[in-house]
Formats: sequence, structure tokens, C-alpha cells
Amino acid sequence: MTSLADPAEVRAHLVAAAAAGTPLTYSELLGQLGFDFSRPKMRALCRVLGAVDEEAEARSEPELAVLVVRQSDGLPGQGWWVAAGAAKHGHKSGWEGAEAKRLVKKLQERAFRYWSARGP
Repeated sequence: MTSLADPAEVRAHLVAAAAAGTPLTYSELLGQLGFDFSRPKMRALCRVLGAVDEEAEARSEPELAVLVVRQSDGLPGQGWWVAAGAAKHGHKSGWEGAEAKRLVKKLQERAFRYWSARGP
């Protein structure tokens, strides 16, 4: 299966967003990659985001996929929560609500601090 985008290109967009201190919606990131939003493209993007986070972990960098959020509520989609995203942080209470928002904010702030000190 061909990847939607090169993980290095996706990573570059996410590092730039982290350095700027801003999350991206799925639609915004797909647009930056030259695609219109569609559910199949979003699912393909999620697979690339998993690869980006695996590389970040190998480099001892903060995860970046948590920066990609739904426009509706500012939280990552279900795929992030079901994949290793939430479990590795001990989160077990679902992918919506106040507790989910606190976890996402904490992880996003970690990426913002790390990349704002280094720049893209």
C-alpha cells in the first residue's frame, strides 16, 4: 500500500506547528499536503501519523500526532486514542470530555515547549 504522504514531510509540518504553538486540524494538515479532506484520506493520514510518532519516540522527542485534532472539539480522532496514544499515558476514560482534554493539552504543551526552544 502506498502512503498518503512521506512521513518526513508530515513531520516537518507538525514540527512547524509545534514550534508555533498551534495544533492543526485534520483538514488543515491534509490541505498543507495538497489534499482535500475526505474520510479515506484522513484514515491514511492517521497511518502516517503513527509512523511519525514512532520516529519521534526513537529520537526521544515528544509525540506529534496529538497536535492533529478534530475541528469540532480540538481533540485527536478515535484512531489516536485506540492506537497507543492514550494507553501509554495511562488514560482509560475515553476520547471525549474534560479528562481527555486535559491529557491532550498536557501532551500538546510538551511538544510546544520542546519545539519552540529548538525551532523547525
